[in-house]
Amino acid sequence: MNKFFYFFLFILSFSGYSQTPIDTVNTDKGKMVLYSNRTWKFLLDEEFDGIMNEALFNRIQADTNLNLMQTWDNDLCFTSERNNDLSRMNDTLWLCLVDDLHKDFVAPVPGIVTSHYGYRKGRYHNGTDLNLRTGDTVKAAFSGRVRYAKWNDGGFGNLVIIRHHNGLETFYAHLSKHLVAPDQEVKAGEPIGLGGNTGRSFGAHLHFEVRFYDVPMNPEEVIDFTKKELKDENLLVQKNLFRPGAKPSDEEISGESIAAVQARTEAAGARKYYKIRSGDTLSQIASKSNTTVSRLCKLNGIRPTTLLQVGRQVRVR
Repeated sequence: MNKFFYFFLFILSFSGYSQTPIDTVNTDKGKMVLYSNRTWKFLLDEEFDGIMNEALFNRIQADTNLNLMQTWDNDLCFTSERNNDLSRMNDTLWLCLVDDLHKDFVAPVPGIVTSHYGYRKGRYHNGTDLNLRTGDTVKAAFSGRVRYAKWNDGGFGNLVIIRHHNGLETFYAHLSKHLVAPDQEVKAGEPIGLGGNTGRSFGAHLHFEVRFYDVPMNPEEVIDFTKKELKDENLLVQKNLFRPGAKPSDEEISGESIAAVQARTEAAGARKYYKIRSGDTLSQIASKSNTTVSRLCKLNGIRPTTLLQVGRQVRVR
């Protein structure tokens, strides 16, 4: 990346955004627009509406009981204005955290956990704190697009929010500097900022959050921070996942493990999954499950030509 690009990212980390564009510049990361206050952001595709996972979006919109909101806004930290209520969920959503097109996960920093998600000092701590030194590189956990990259007055300090193809958003707070700009596409493991102690923070650390439609979940549901890897490529999203202070589901989810939730769901006939074995094809799976290939594709948001990965699960009912 050229020095010219980093120079303007440095400016970006210290100021807000004007709505008056005055110029555009081509960089090795794409075209950027310059505003009258000398801040920058990447130019979005004209038709981009913030939807990173169309299959998931359609399922959410189909459930009128939820009425969840999620827009694309570079200036709002919480685009639903915290009105989303996932306690009304009666169903279980199955998310693939990584897939054939977006295969990678990278731990945002190598440091150890210094504070867990949950009730802390009279208020809820909605993320996991990870140890670092000021100036350490912070990386994107999954591939996606930067929705927010600026100073946040709500206590996060310098904050980056990335919306991902798996339906989640991740928050990276208390940074000393941003290395990305709004609307920029990033890959898992790409540097997005430098660690720091900005905002409501006492000592350098990374405050890391995982949110689904603006609602926080325990990041340790998703990530083993000791091994620096995903606990599972699949995540079953149900309302108990979002209760304040929830422990990782391998310890407890209202007394049920993820396997138990899935078994209960299957027993109720609401959903059924098939674990892919070596040699399986969609036609074979459809035949075994008394359904059709087109139905499988619709249920899982895949195509007939999608490569099946051994050990992954597909929904068949």
